[in-house]
Amino acid sequence: MRALRALRSRRLPAGRAMAAAAAAAGAGSAPGAAAAGSGPGGGRGPVLTPATMNPAVRRVEYAVRGPIVTRALQLEQELRQGVPKPFTEVIKANIGDAHAMGQKPITFLRQVTALCLYPELLTEPSIPEDAKDRARRLLAACGGQSAGAYSASPGIELVRQDVARFLQRRDGVPAKPQDIFLSTGASDAIVSILKLLVSGSGASRTGVLIPIPQYPLYSAAIAELSAVQLNYYLDEEHCWALDVAELRRALAEGRRHCCPRVLCIINPGNPTGQVQSRQCIEDVIKFAFEEKLFLMADEVYQDNVYAEGSAFHSFKKVLFEMGPPYSEVVELASFHSISKGFMGECGLRGGFVEVVNMEAEVQQQLAKLVSVRLCPPVPGQILLDAVVNPPQPGEPSYRLFMEEKQAVLSALAHKARLTQEIFNQAPGIRCNPVQGAMYSFPRIELPPRALDAAKAQGQAPDMFFCMKLLEETGICVVPGSGFGQREGTFHFRMTILPPTEKLQVLLEKLSGFYAKFVKEYS
Repeated sequence: MRALRALRSRRLPAGRAMAAAAAAAGAGSAPGAAAAGSGPGGGRGPVLTPATMNPAVRRVEYAVRGPIVTRALQLEQELRQGVPKPFTEVIKANIGDAHAMGQKPITFLRQVTALCLYPELLTEPSIPEDAKDRARRLLAACGGQSAGAYSASPGIELVRQDVARFLQRRDGVPAKPQDIFLSTGASDAIVSILKLLVSGSGASRTGVLIPIPQYPLYSAAIAELSAVQLNYYLDEEHCWALDVAELRRALAEGRRHCCPRVLCIINPGNPTGQVQSRQCIEDVIKFAFEEKLFLMADEVYQDNVYAEGSAFHSFKKVLFEMGPPYSEVVELASFHSISKGFMGECGLRGGFVEVVNMEAEVQQQLAKLVSVRLCPPVPGQILLDAVVNPPQPGEPSYRLFMEEKQAVLSALAHKARLTQEIFNQAPGIRCNPVQGAMYSFPRIELPPRALDAAKAQGQAPDMFFCMKLLEETGICVVPGSGFGQREGTFHFRMTILPPTEKLQVLLEKLSGFYAKFVKEYS
């Protein structure tokens, strides 16, 4: 030990000399650096500043939780503090958060999840045996028979098997657990697939075709990954239909400056609420085949179809019904979630992606990528399993489950019709039928003086309108500029989730405000 201390004492002067030399070199090589400072780092500024941070992050925008929502939260705080306002509550119609809007959880889904989180409830006689059987089965598949244990990175194997059976029932096409990756909601899986697809630089950088209007997750992820966003416009005059000719235009334009490799589809649509026909899906698959594009099908609203004559068709089902060569080579990733549908379990963060025709080596890389995040939340996986493995006829929970499910979907269908009817009675507002999902995306005419006022405040015209709406009525909706829209058109997105009575008041209040706004700026 004495020898070691002696060795250190001999080294110390040399170490100090080296440190002094490094400091002198640093001072000489960095003009303007602080000469003062009594210790290491004295006078230094922060390492991370707006100038030094990742520029891709600065390009990310997410309108659904943007400045208008920030202001809504401030107004809520002001109301609690007793600040006088021309309204008594803020109605956040900006996001598809079903339970926050008053939708009741589905009993069976919560029972299975509660039993797994607190197994002592397995002795509770009021909980049906089919819920207990599912909970025991799920707990047996968890590490240490506890929902608090990590799962495998792609998800609990039992849940992946149940998802595969669900997909097989839905599509009539075989599904394999190894092609299914559970995720933290669909959003997490969408970003993971995009990470696999983005590569190259300059003219070879990956281009991603997305619908306009779009769900801002896509533009945000594309910006964060420094990919190239390629917009194709949905046809508002034909109920937001997808036109393959418009896809060809966007593709040709993109190929002039990048390498388009990905085509994203949202069906049913968000924010536009359209439901694609089977023929349209077939045309899109042929287009992807011909142009060698990877298909990403966002199908999280597959349970939310309301319009007469509309039906959900999964891309995978149509792909396999088309047969070879399409079914053998078109690469597809399709996404689903527990956040939407009749479930509305946004906060539990559960979802999955199924990959079709993905090369084995690439799929191994996807497995590696998801392993970095350890695993999706296990409670979300458990609730997902209850969704894909619901009560069957003859089981004790079946009747109540079906009653609750149909009540939610019937109410949403009624509110979709109500929204369209009330908005279309207001001169200057035009709302396409809400065929599916849980939003309306009405178009509004804004007078020239409103455009000038918005410009003077440095705001998009529909942002100016939505901010005025919020300040005067407490209604929070998202401007269409946050989703993308054709130049010279203005919209807003509003969820149809509030209870029917509150929704009707909201719609009438919003229509009344619009009439007042137009009069003020005409």
